[in-house]
Amino acid sequence: MNYLGHAVLSFGNSGILTGNMIGDYVKGRLALEHFPEEIKKGILLHRQIDSFTDAHPATQRAKIWFREHYGLYSGAVMDTLYDHFLASDAKFFGSSDELLSFTQKIYQQLEETKQYFPEKFATMFPHMQEHNWLYGYRTLQGVQRSLQGLHRRAKHMPAPDAAYQTFIAYYYQLAQCYYELMDDVVKFVKLELSE
Repeated sequence: MNYLGHAVLSFGNSGILTGNMIGDYVKGRLALEHFPEEIKKGILLHRQIDSFTDAHPATQRAKIWFREHYGLYSGAVMDTLYDHFLASDAKFFGSSDELLSFTQKIYQQLEETKQYFPEKFATMFPHMQEHNWLYGYRTLQGVQRSLQGLHRRAKHMPAPDAAYQTFIAYYYQLAQCYYELMDDVVKFVKLELSE
């Protein structure tokens, strides 16, 4: 799951959301001490979601199509693609207007806790908001932009053209992997949050 997935899997809790969104930017256990309890839970939840997603059989199957070109980056590519399928999933967003409304609410919630943003996320967040990255996942053009952004951030990742072509070629198979994963990850997160 990428940013949209982590936002959805926060289920409206602002502290969990903030931790979930900044999770990749907080390294190690010691760093957690600087955050309020709910944000700390969100950071740990982010890590659990990533581990669950990476190990899921549907993700293992989907990564095979990207492994030749992208090796260890196959998982990061799939995270981006999962957000496309999520943005188009009628179970979560019945229309593009519903997705747009959701993204605006997420940005507003994040604005209210921005004093806890790590520096790299704080620098990136205005761009995410201005260009509405969360909404952008819904379109094919948005997927291309997201893959290019991933390429810019990941020093050794090959150019994203082959990833996009593979995404188009295996679109329906990848969508099936998304649906298999999403049903399971929602159950997993709800169970984690209830404990």
